Amino acid sequence: MTAARFFAPVAPLGLERDGADWPNRQASGMVNAGGVSFHVQMMGDGPALLLLHGAGASTHSFRDLAPLLAQRFRVIAPDLPGHGFSSSNGARTQSLTGMAKALAALLRALDVAPALAVGHSAGAALLTRLALDKAIDPRLIVALNGAFAPFEGVAGHVFPPLAKALFLNPFTPRYFAWSANRSAVERLIAGTGSKIDARGVDLYARLVRNAAHVEGALGMMAHWDLHALNRELPQLPTPLALIVADNDKTVPPQGARRLAARLVTARLYEISGLGHLSHEEAPELHARMIFELYEKAQPDMRATATA
Repeated sequence: MTAARFFAPVAPLGLERDGADWPNRQASGMVNAGGVSFHVQMMGDGPALLLLHGAGASTHSFRDLAPLLAQRFRVIAPDLPGHGFSSSNGARTQSLTGMAKALAALLRALDVAPALAVGHSAGAALLTRLALDKAIDPRLIVALNGAFAPFEGVAGHVFPPLAKALFLNPFTPRYFAWSANRSAVERLIAGTGSKIDARGVDLYARLVRNAAHVEGALGMMAHWDLHALNRELPQLPTPLALIVADNDKTVPPQGARRLAARLVTARLYEISGLGHLSHEEAPELHARMIFELYEKAQPDMRATATA
């Protein structure tokens, strides 16, 4: 990479320019809401299902799962602010509360009231924030290896300031993108405990080679604060299904076990042999579980759980 290219302004991914072969491209569109130009994929008919990816990912994470869910639901899957093809409005849309407000604006713009909400990792935390803020009122929230807990011990004091320092350094996203070859991305994915196909690795590599996407992911981590959410989670009115993979190296399963013990609305479902990206490793299994959980979550469960 030349010096001129390294120091050039960060150029975000463009759907028309960079997304011609993106998974489920025919379902893609752009929607302006909450100060963000959102990339949103919508497919299927039936009750609305809001589908949120985690930090550092995009709609590509649901390339196989979303079409399966669309057999029974109208799936709405956005790229989070600053991720993939969605723009960012700076710190206003990078914190948990700011991102939730932007997503609430998106749902209003689309005139969508989700009957079911499914989120992976940080996306699951976002869904509970939306429910606590009364921006959504689904029958059920399904967390796929949900990231709800703040870092514990020394990591809790070190990691957030470190992420913020990296985010504030304008050269960090460029350097990370410049150095993110396919082998480095393979190592990152292996570190999650998951094994995904070559197409999945290539898509993650395309994302992390874009400095704007890296900047969005770092900004999210730098401004993410789960302490307030954890204090409020016992007030969550919505039934919460926690699907956890026993080989998750990114969000250890014991966190979900502790959360299930704390929340009267939560139920734990453990699956074996898969890692943090379990929905990419076994999309059919996850679709089947989501269908079954939704059918079991009768509309009157909320009143029973919170009585």
